Amino acid sequence: MRGMRTEASGGTGKDRDGIDVTASERARLDRAIVRLSKIFWRQDLRRWRPLIVAAVLLTLLAKGFAVTAPLLIGDAINVIGDAGSFYGLPIFVWLLLGYGAARFLSQALPQFRDMFFVPVTQDAVRMIAVEAFGHAQSLSLQFHLTRRAGALNRIMERGAGATEFLLRFLAFTIGPTLIELALAAIVLQQRYGWQFAAISLATVLGYAVFTIIVTEWRTRQRRVLNEADTEVKAQAVDSLTNFEVVKAFGAEERETLRFDQSLRGFSKLFVRSMRSLAWLNTGQEFIMNAGLVAMAMLAAYGAAGGRMSAGDITAVVLILINIYRPLNILGFAWREIKQGMVDMEKLFALLDIKPGVADRLNAQPLANPQGAIRFEDVGFRHEGRQAGLKDINLTIEPGQYVGLVGPSGAGKSTILKLLFRFYDPDGGAIHIGGQDLRDIRQADLRRHLGLVPQDVVLFNDTLRYNLGYARPAASDADILAAADQAQLTQFIGSLPDGLDTRVGERGLKLSGGEKQRVGIARVLLKDPAILILDEATSALDSTTEAEVQRAIDRAATNRTTIAVAHRLSTLAGADMICVLDGGRIVAAGAHTDLLDTSPLYGQMWARQQKDNTRATDHETVKLV
Repeated sequence: MRGMRTEASGGTGKDRDGIDVTASERARLDRAIVRLSKIFWRQDLRRWRPLIVAAVLLTLLAKGFAVTAPLLIGDAINVIGDAGSFYGLPIFVWLLLGYGAARFLSQALPQFRDMFFVPVTQDAVRMIAVEAFGHAQSLSLQFHLTRRAGALNRIMERGAGATEFLLRFLAFTIGPTLIELALAAIVLQQRYGWQFAAISLATVLGYAVFTIIVTEWRTRQRRVLNEADTEVKAQAVDSLTNFEVVKAFGAEERETLRFDQSLRGFSKLFVRSMRSLAWLNTGQEFIMNAGLVAMAMLAAYGAAGGRMSAGDITAVVLILINIYRPLNILGFAWREIKQGMVDMEKLFALLDIKPGVADRLNAQPLANPQGAIRFEDVGFRHEGRQAGLKDINLTIEPGQYVGLVGPSGAGKSTILKLLFRFYDPDGGAIHIGGQDLRDIRQADLRRHLGLVPQDVVLFNDTLRYNLGYARPAASDADILAAADQAQLTQFIGSLPDGLDTRVGERGLKLSGGEKQRVGIARVLLKDPAILILDEATSALDSTTEAEVQRAIDRAATNRTTIAVAHRLSTLAGADMICVLDGGRIVAAGAHTDLLDTSPLYGQMWARQQKDNTRATDHETVKLV
């Protein structure tokens, strides 16, 4: 696809939201028209094509009646003036009725057109919104770590809204309005002289040029205003989402002040934008009224010379007034289209981002999820960091329980993320059952992996939804069985609403231990071939930890398990423990072997044993 970029590309227009928008792509109307046209030709919209054709025909008919109506009333006035009150009255009445019917149809047909086209636009908007949302979901972990959820949501929201506007106005306002203007100019030239057509065209041209120049100026203002608006919304969402941290640090006033400062900046830019809009409207009114005065003076000159009658003057004036009405719409539409392009440019830039981790065209399912896991000379470095994994060589046999230990930042969690293929290694390869992870479909790979992270984040929904997220088709009996294994049965039974209890934003209504057990129950319900534990019991008290550890041990039976833990006692029974330091595996073996062969592991074990002794003594003192 033209303009396609990867998540890691530098770009020349990367803004604070991290979306690349190059200067050549900003407010490109032709690019938008091409994309929107393609939407109408998608198979999903094929069923709406008869309605699209009907809407176009109704629009053209409406414009024809709009041009015809002034001629009918002009002829009616001429008839009554030339033929006298008695003989001309019937013709006058018929022409007047024709004028009323034409004027009514010019207004009513667009309403029927909108009735036909509303489901089309809504379906098209739904499709592009879903495409943007799905594309954002498909982007890799690195993308989401560097973007703010609130800002990304605003980009999709504003882009979808602009899409709806552009679909409606490009299809049924801009094109038909230009047709009406052309018909009106032809009628004026044929019936009243080229001078009238010249004045109408000059007025339209002057109006269009003035509108385009000023709108381009306002477009630059709108872009800056949108950045400020995105910043305000993102900051508010960020602060409200992390309210627990705000309260813990007593920073309510500070956050309110930050929000006020952001709003002050936005308000200043908004005032400037509205003032420029006032200048635009004033200039447009001046041009339109200048054209009206010129046309009226020319018509008066023709009437004085006997070349025009009263009905002709009336028709000229009404034609000009009819031109001004779509001209006003044209000006509004152009302004909104240009402003809508500012909203859509980031949506297009988002859709143009190629996932940093993508399935190959010939990607295969994971043939042997119970096979050996092998890291071969794997190297990886996070974006913006100097240190990373180096020369990781590790083989995990089927059914083994392997622990990963080491200081913070040694690379333990990074190994897990590489196994999930959240990232691809910079060098080397990772195999499961002899298959390179890069040759396996990501969805299929992750279906066989089960993760209990250190910080379990839940959806703002019910316990049933969160527990069943790993297996949506699971019955309540299956969910409760998994909850029982994770020591959650008593907790669920104590809740008035049981499984229907809502857990709050990110699960904040639950304690850390309760969230951790929900995470464990969720992965037990998934029943994966490979179990991944990233500090799975770190938030539990010693009693609950022992109970949950037994559940984990049962879950790990006859299943390949990889566990990261700072608390070495939880890994003492592992088949193999890998000690990492500085991004390398510096030692590997059973617990008892490492105590003799690895100075780093021995130091970590001794330190934790000393800490445990102090904690036990402290508890004894409190009891005494």
